[in-house]
This record gives sequence, structure tokens and C-alpha cells, in this order.
Amino acid sequence: MKSNFQFAILLLTLALVSITWPAPALAQARPNFKEVKAAWRSSDVLVLDRSGAPLQRVRVDMLARRLDWVTLPEISPAMRHALLVSEDKRFYQHSGVDWSGVAAAAWGNVWNTKTRGASTLTMQLAGLLDDDLKAGNSGRSVWQKVGQGWSASWLETHWSKAEILEAYLNLVSFRGELIGLNALSATLFGKMPSGLNNSEAAIAAALIRGPNAAPAKVATRACKILQDLQNQSKAANCDAIKIDTELALSRSKSANPLAENDAPHFARQLITQQKIAAGTQVNSTISRPLQRYANAVLKRHLGALAQRNVQDGAAIVLDNASGDILAWVGSAGAGLSSAADVDGVTALRQAGSTLKPFLYQLALDKHYLSAASLLDDSPLDLQTAGGLYAPQNYAKDFKGLVSVRTALASSLNVPAVRAIEMVGASALRDRLYALGMTSLQQDGDYYGASLALGAADIRLIELANAYRALANAGISSPPRFMSNQAKVADKKVLDAASSFIIADILSDRTARARTFGLESVLSTPYWSAVKTGTSKDMRDNWAVGFSHQYTVAVWVGNASGEPMWDVSGMHGAAPVWQALLDRVQTGIKSSLPPTPPAGVTQRSIRYKGNIEASRKEWFLAGTERDVIVAETNPTQNQAPGIIAPLDGSIFALDPDVPPANQRLVFRSRGVKAAQWWLDGKNIGTGVTQNWFPWPGRHQLELRDSKGLLLERVKFEVRGATVREKNIRNRN
Repeated sequence: MKSNFQFAILLLTLALVSITWPAPALAQARPNFKEVKAAWRSSDVLVLDRSGAPLQRVRVDMLARRLDWVTLPEISPAMRHALLVSEDKRFYQHSGVDWSGVAAAAWGNVWNTKTRGASTLTMQLAGLLDDDLKAGNSGRSVWQKVGQGWSASWLETHWSKAEILEAYLNLVSFRGELIGLNALSATLFGKMPSGLNNSEAAIAAALIRGPNAAPAKVATRACKILQDLQNQSKAANCDAIKIDTELALSRSKSANPLAENDAPHFARQLITQQKIAAGTQVNSTISRPLQRYANAVLKRHLGALAQRNVQDGAAIVLDNASGDILAWVGSAGAGLSSAADVDGVTALRQAGSTLKPFLYQLALDKHYLSAASLLDDSPLDLQTAGGLYAPQNYAKDFKGLVSVRTALASSLNVPAVRAIEMVGASALRDRLYALGMTSLQQDGDYYGASLALGAADIRLIELANAYRALANAGISSPPRFMSNQAKVADKKVLDAASSFIIADILSDRTARARTFGLESVLSTPYWSAVKTGTSKDMRDNWAVGFSHQYTVAVWVGNASGEPMWDVSGMHGAAPVWQALLDRVQTGIKSSLPPTPPAGVTQRSIRYKGNIEASRKEWFLAGTERDVIVAETNPTQNQAPGIIAPLDGSIFALDPDVPPANQRLVFRSRGVKAAQWWLDGKNIGTGVTQNWFPWPGRHQLELRDSKGLLLERVKFEVRGATVREKNIRNRN
């Protein structure tokens, strides 16, 4: 009898409250409709494109699933009707508390008969707005129900019926983590709330009474609601409702199929970098039309390469002046890729030949080379601490003497290795790091000469921004993700004059003809500069380049690291690069080459022996030569230094080999009258010097004819036990 007594007390209390409650005091504790709506936060971040169009929705709050607030006109009449039929048939007649419903509930409680609960939609809304009124594990207490009545009366006085209904449908929990009709409608039915039909509305309304009930129970209640919706004019098809219910509830934990999904990888990176909170709209720098075009072009091209074991690709487009990211495609998507969530724009991949422009620019800056200097493209066995390194060109052939212009534009490997021997791997690594390639964490000695050929791992976004610095005459700033993001101050990282010369080489279709031909996907009807790259075993290939206004970078490969089958940068990444650059150049009339900056001069040059055709060439001021003669020993142009041994090398003596057959050959470059000093003693002069490898740690110095130190290296010879007969034969 206790519950009967409680209900009687409740009925009397609510009646008295409706007459005596001091409304002004209560008003101070209750929010108005506008405040509730303004406080609503979606569990997502909505990323907009640069024009304000929806681009990508990313869930950030994992505790509950909430979407944007929906207004009452955006909710189908069927849903509104189903809610009232199920929860509050006299909603438009009562003033917050349905006294006839309370009486019926109390009477039914006295006689132990089941009736619908007396809680109105307004009372339920009061419970949603006030944590103190929320039901516990054993339901609401008597005084919580009294409080609900007080709050409901206040809401009916200060809110309109439409506002109460709208707030309720946005705040109510439906099933599991789904809060609000928008989240339920998108997840379970794959449509907006405005499109819910009678059957779907009945299922949604049934979930309010039992959010986590079994599908069969939800279907039974939904069928009853549907019958009420139809005024029992015809029997509801309960079998069909059961099927619809089971299908809908099977989607309760799936992703929102209506979510904007044009730039998932970009959006995640933006949210992480800028620490964007849930419920926020962000204006990004992305152009949605360009983003969708980039997605389509990449997928179409990768589909064509599927028979060559190609699954993945990535692309990024930057505005040169502002650094705005205009397009960011991190993956080919689930339809093609087995690792669609991997972001190819930020993943570490082997750079291939894409680092060569910065190598040659460094050599130009140091005046070791000019664009007209000759390098020897012939077989090379380079002594390294790990053994012999024998680089080859992509075409497996050698061109002989070639100019720096030809070597870079045609992407020849051996000349690049000779160039890095001049400038040093450490200097190149430091230059690349200053350009923003912070993935290069090791010092230059770790990478060695192979850094010239891109053996290091880099990120596509870092590479793209480095090429953007080339396009901007050496000026760099970080890429921008948001249109209202303050632009970081520009930083000069490259020399403007040498940047101009390198860009001119990369735009020269004649210079690249020895490898790529005169007409290829690298050639555009407007001025552009571009470089391709292919890593070892064809695991990665790249195309990175720029026009006056834009920089485009593309990577193609497999996220798994599997090799592609006979796919070079020309066939893998370059077609996508050309398509994207053509797209952003649409409508831009300027196609002339950049204006030469201060510090650059142009001279007519010719080569003896017709090694290359005569032409006009660009030089850094002070390095001009009117006539270039093909030297018989191109190493004379190189910076003075020790070629072999490398610093830190370790050699081992073989006691069974006669000493006469065991010699180390010290080799120099860039100095004619070289002096060799070993452990403080002069051991000879000349470009090379033979030396019997005696066990121990040694210090070798190279000095010029005046005794000025040029370079110093340390090495070690191991093998302290040498047979006596061999010692007697030592020279």
C-alpha cells in the first residue's frame, strides 16, 4: 500500500503547487529556450571549405552521438504525430501536468492495473534539462516527480508548445549513445528527420519508452503506435515493422551515412593541430570543388594502374602566396586501398629523386657548380663505411659528360652522387631540415651519398612546401589549414637567385628530353617546373612541381610498402600532377617564365666537342663563363676534399694475403698538388697515394701545395697479427 499512499500524496501536492508556487523564484533556476538551444553541442566538428560549404564531419566526443540541432519544421509530421500518440496525447490541452493522466495513474496504481505513465512530454523535458530530476536506477523519487511538475508548469508558462516539442526531440536519448532525433534518423534510417515516414517514426517513438529494449519488444510497441497513427483504420503490418526494426537497430553503432566526407585525412589533421573542440564549425582553406576533383582524378588513375599492383596514392595542392591548402587527398579510399585510413600526405615514404633540386641548388650556392658545369655520368664505385656503393641511372645506361642542367632535368643519378660528394651529405641534410623536412632526424653521415638519390623517408606535405619555397624565390612559411588562421611570418630559407636557376632547369623540356622526351605529361602549355622521383624497387613514385601561383605534389605507391610493377613517376604520379595543375590554372592567363631576380646573369655558352648544344645559360653573378670547355677530368671542378677513405671507415688485414697485395689508396678531388699527411707525417703528394695498411687508429689529412689543411678524416685498420714472412716482404 506504500506506493498507493505515495501517489495520493503526489496528486495532492501537485494540485497545491499549481496554485501556490512562487513563479518568480522558479524562473531564476530555469533556462529559456534560446539558452538551451545555444548550449547544444554536437559530438562532431564540422569542417567547412573556403566558401563555407560543408566539407567533412569528424566525430570528436566519443561519449555520446549527437548531431546538429534540428528545428521543428525540419522534423516530419509523421514523427511529431507518433511522439504525441506514444507519449502525450493531450500535449496541446494540458499546462505541463496532465491531471487526468495523474488521476488515471493513481487510480490504476490503487487497483494494480497497468496504465500509461502520468509523465507528460513537458515533465520529461524538465528531467532532461535538470540533472537533479533525472531518474536513478530505481526510477524517480516522489519529490523528483513533484519537482518535474513544478518545472513543467514553469516551462508551459515561459516556453511555447513548439519550443517544448523541438527541445524534447533534440535532447531525448533514443538508443545506446544516440541522443536527439537527428543522430537517430541519420544512423538508423540514413535520412534527415524531415524524411521519416510513419513506420520509421513509430520505431523512433517506441525507442523513447525502451531505448535499450530487445528488437522484438521495440517492434511490438512500434506496431501499436503505427496502429494509433492510422486511427486503427487498417491493421498495421506487424511483420513488416519487425523486419524494419531489426534492420534499423542493426545499424545503431555504424557511422553516420549522411556525414560530409570529402576530406577525412585533412580534417583529422586540422582538428589535431588546432585542437578543435566538439560542436565547432571550422572554416578551412580547402576548395571543395577542387578537393572532389582531386579525389576523382586520383581514384580514376589508380584504378587504371590496378593491374600493376598499385593501390594507394595521395595529393596536395598549395597556394604559393598564402600557403593555403587547397586540396588534400590522403588515400584512394576503401574501394581501392587496403589501408584507406593511412594518410599518404603525412606518411613517411622514400623520396627518390625529388631531393635532387635542393642538392644542386646547394652546389650552386657554394659556387662549386653552375648550371653549365660538366659532370661525369659514368660507372662509379664509391667507397663507403658500409662497403662499395655503385649508383645507376633509372634507364641503366650512362650519358658521359653532361651539364648540371641536363643532369638535374633528366634526373641522372651518378652526377647527383658526384655533386653530393662536393657539398657533403651533412650540408644537404641540414638544408632539407631547414626547409621543413623534420622527418630527417639523423645527421648527414647516417644517410651518406644515398641522400642524393632520396634514400631518406619524407612526408608529401613537407616536400610540397619545400618546392613552394623554390617557387617563392626562397621564401617559406608553414601551410595554412584555416582561412582565418594567422599567417606565420615568412622566412627566407633559400637564395632567390639560385632558386630561380633551379626552377628554370626544372621547367626546361629540352634539358629533360634525354630521359623523358620533348613531349610528356611533364610539359604544360603554361610555365611550370616539375620533378619526378622513383624509390628503390618502385615502392614509391612522385611528381612535385609548381606554376607561378600553385604547387602540386602527388605520391603513388602501396601503403603496405609492396613494390609496384613497372611504374615510374612518369606513369604513376605525373598524370595526376598534370591534371591537378591544369585544373587550378584554368582561367589564369599568365604563362611567361618568372622575372630573373638580382644576382642572376645570362651568358651564351658553347661546348667543345659538341658535348651539348650551344645555348644561353643562367649564372649566379661572379660565376659567369663565356665559353665552357669540356674538361678531361671533371673532378677538377669539385670542392677540394678526400674521396677515400671516408671518415670512420674500418679496414681489416688478411694475414694470408702478401703485404704487396694489400694497399689502401687515398684519393682526393679538386686539388692538383695535394699533400698527404698521416698521423702527423707527410707521406707523399699527388691526386692519389698508396699506403700499406698498418693496424691501429689513424688520422689522415689532405693539404694544398702551401700546406693549408683542406680536410681531415679518421679511420681504423684491424688485424694486429701479421705473419713474419709477410712482414719481410713489406715494401
